[in-house]
Amino acid sequence: MQVEQVGSEGRWQGSPRDFLVEEHMADTMASAHWHDHIEINLLREGSMTYLFNGKQEHVEAGRLVLFWAAIPHQTVVVTPQSPLVCAYLPLADFLAMPIEATARQAILQGAFIHEPNPADGAWSSGARWVQEWSEGDQARRQLVMDEVAVRVRRLVLDHADAGVTRRSATALAGSGIRYTQALTEIISKRYREPLTLTAIAKLARVHPTTANRAFRDVLGISVMDYVTRFRLSRAMQRLAETDDPILEIAHDCGFGSSARFYVAFKHHTEDTPRQFRMKMRARSIRT
Repeated sequence: MQVEQVGSEGRWQGSPRDFLVEEHMADTMASAHWHDHIEINLLREGSMTYLFNGKQEHVEAGRLVLFWAAIPHQTVVVTPQSPLVCAYLPLADFLAMPIEATARQAILQGAFIHEPNPADGAWSSGARWVQEWSEGDQARRQLVMDEVAVRVRRLVLDHADAGVTRRSATALAGSGIRYTQALTEIISKRYREPLTLTAIAKLARVHPTTANRAFRDVLGISVMDYVTRFRLSRAMQRLAETDDPILEIAHDCGFGSSARFYVAFKHHTEDTPRQFRMKMRARSIRT
């Protein structure tokens, strides 16, 4: 199995069907990015803050966090010299896990899961995952995959038992951050509706030009590009988890026509919606 790579800013550059563990120095991202994986982060030192799904999410050293990376996300604050272990779990493998359905759905709808308490030996286990994945044989790699899967299941279960959703303790200053957070929150709630830049900006009580400038300054993409990517993340969830007709999914996820849906889906995933669904099902059955 070939080891795929991640760019210097943590941008996924591998196949959406592959598992990967890697480590790099965390850094702020120049733009938001996305990829079709459940992403597990273990910050070994320092702290960092994501802008994710309309909220600022603070990540502390020694605590696992988990989120669905198909939702555009970006690190906006990172303490210097913070080593970050990332595990990228393919969506099909996650869907095949024995996880309670409502918890799984919450993650695919934008929950950002924090480990309630720092894990004993987190520093050493993260380092071992990276070493054995990069240098080990197939048996060692399979062991890493199994260990990550168990940690994911425990993380989701512990989070559910805690009965709370952690909110960020970080409040970043600056109008661009505030506008972007307000805009992404509106999009996450109203993506099913026929949205325009003008309509979204009006709901956020900002001028459309100001809204787009803030989005580009903070996330590196336009407001409407974010809308498309968010709608696609919801469509991918429905395609993977349900037997709902593709045309119904396209309509429910805010695409004005089936043609627009197919073009956008093919452009961003390199699969048609039907091909994506079949690959998810096939991988889950094999798993």
